Amino acid sequence: MRHIPLTAASLAAAMLAATGAQAAPKAYPEAEKQVLEISKQAIALRSVEGEGNKTGDVAELFRKELLANGWNAGDIEIVPHKDTAYLIATWPGSDPSLKPLVVSAHMDVVEAKPADWERDPFTPVVENGYLYGRGASDTKFEAVLAMESMIELRRQGFRPKRTLVIAYSGDEETSMATSKLIAERLKNADLVLNVDGASGTLSEKTGKPSFWSWQGAEKTYVDYQIEVTNAGGHSSAPRTENAIVQLSEALERIGHYHFQPELNDITRAYWVEAAKLEPDAALAGAMRAFAADPNDEAALKVLRANPSMVGRTGTTCVPTMIAGGHAQNALPQRATANINCRIFPGHTREEIMAELQKVANVPAAKFSDVTGDASTMSPASPMRPDFVAATRKAVTAAWGPIPIIPSQASGASDSMWYRAVGVPSYGASASMMKDSDEFAHGLNERLPLLNVRPGITYYLSLYRDLAGK
Repeated sequence: MRHIPLTAASLAAAMLAATGAQAAPKAYPEAEKQVLEISKQAIALRSVEGEGNKTGDVAELFRKELLANGWNAGDIEIVPHKDTAYLIATWPGSDPSLKPLVVSAHMDVVEAKPADWERDPFTPVVENGYLYGRGASDTKFEAVLAMESMIELRRQGFRPKRTLVIAYSGDEETSMATSKLIAERLKNADLVLNVDGASGTLSEKTGKPSFWSWQGAEKTYVDYQIEVTNAGGHSSAPRTENAIVQLSEALERIGHYHFQPELNDITRAYWVEAAKLEPDAALAGAMRAFAADPNDEAALKVLRANPSMVGRTGTTCVPTMIAGGHAQNALPQRATANINCRIFPGHTREEIMAELQKVANVPAAKFSDVTGDASTMSPASPMRPDFVAATRKAVTAAWGPIPIIPSQASGASDSMWYRAVGVPSYGASASMMKDSDEFAHGLNERLPLLNVRPGITYYLSLYRDLAGK
């Protein structure tokens, strides 16, 4: 395919196609130009953990852009940490008594091997209205879009009442050490807009917006190891106790076990709103029934049979790895398995491990938490009326009056570190894409550039409403 530069005219045409009768948002020539230019420069920097990590260079790229557009040098900090770095840039508000509004994203990306891609992952390409490259959708483009929108707000002469803070981490895809450090530093914040989370969905058939979703909670990621050991011996002399058999018995029980189904305010709202858009009448009915009564067995049977729904019903734990034995002709001295859990907010890691031990019912099985420090428990953020109203207004301004669905994620983001220190954090990306265009962490990652202009409209509205006039 030939490379097609995205012009202002083609962007406007794409927007009109996406929104139908909805009038396209006004143009922001300088901001739109810089969103694409800085995104391309950021993608070209290989900000991957390990030798040659250029996350610090991405931070420096952003620092220079902010300095060129009104920020003072003393209000921008790049903090090195091992092979990476994080960025904190402050736009002081007029009322220092108000807690700051934080805009969160990450500058690092997952590894990408050029030999596997159709295009070099670290050479940004604009083609047929898409931006290709590692970080296009996760999450360099969105980080730039949020930053350039704030620059545009300053260009328009806006002065925030509440301090605005850009806080971009450097290892969200790996250890999350900088994510934790930033959250601890900003634990006095009023609210966090995490632009690496949730988003809108475009129709596969029409290309028009179907709905937009914000994320207000995350399940906790945990890995537990189950280990069974015994004396072993010669395979010609079987014994009653066999480590592999004992481990298998534990895994059989865990594999068939269902945790207590649960709801919180966010997931209840999800089931209610998502059911309105679900074309499968049986599935939609189960969603409504579950929202009314999470112990409805008929609804649970339908939802648990659906891979995209089962994780939303409560805590889930599943065996993901197994190892055992040391020789083909010897009784196993050791057998281990990994159990990966996604814990519903409100439960501790210790609580879930104790429940698994009880379910396994194998006294010889030793359970241990092997997750490390890359995950933490976090409560669901409240359904804050100011946030809900501001996002409704912003999405409508950008994309028209489309359905909005609150959600809880089964994966992890920087939001969990803010929530863990008591700061409400909301996944609230501006961008829209088709499900078929979703290649984050995968090959040929891309994002439709029709998001640029409405994305700026969205962020301008959100910043104005949440930072105060």
